[in-house]
Amino acid sequence: MIQPILYKLKPRMAEVITKLEEDLRSIRTGKANPALIENIIVPYYGTPTPLKNMASIAAPDAFLLVVQPWDVNILTDIENGLRNANLGFGVTSDGHVVRITLPPLTQERRLEFIKLIHQKAESARIVLRNLRQEAWEEVQKEKKNSQIGEDDLYRGESELNKLIESYNINIRDLIGAKEKELKAV
Repeated sequence: MIQPILYKLKPRMAEVITKLEEDLRSIRTGKANPALIENIIVPYYGTPTPLKNMASIAAPDAFLLVVQPWDVNILTDIENGLRNANLGFGVTSDGHVVRITLPPLTQERRLEFIKLIHQKAESARIVLRNLRQEAWEEVQKEKKNSQIGEDDLYRGESELNKLIESYNINIRDLIGAKEKELKAV
C-alpha cells in the first residue's frame, strides 16, 4: 500500500530537481551561455513569449551572446525586453541581430552567485521535505485506517527517508558542480 504513495511522490520530487537545474543554468558563470537569457519574456505581437521561442541565441565567445530573431520586425521588442530585464549586460543592435556583452565576473560577484545557488538549493530541499511530509502523513493515515500494518509503516518511513536522501545527494552534486564552475577563472 505504500508503493502508490511513493509512485506519486517521485515525479513531484524529480520536478523539484528539474526546476533547480533550470534555475542554476540561468546563473552566470565565467562565460556566456544562452541559458542566461533564453527565458526572458518579450512581447511578440502583444503576446508575452520566452526569447528562445522567437530567436536563435548563440555564444560566439566567452563574453558575447548574439540573438538573431526569426522575424526581423521584432528586433526592437527583443532589444527593449533585454534592456528591461536589468541583467547588467550591454545590449546593442545592428538592425539584424542583438549583441549582448557580458562584463567579466569579479571575485565579489562570484561569491554573491555562490550564495545565491546555495539559497536556491535550500529552497529545493525545503520543497522536498514538504513533499516527504505530505507522503508521510498519507502513510500514517493508512496506518490509522488499518490499511497497513506496523511493519509497513516502518518500511514506508525507511523508503521515504532513502528517497529524500537520494534527491538531497542529487542537489548536493548539482550545487557542487555549479560552485566549481563559478570558482573557475
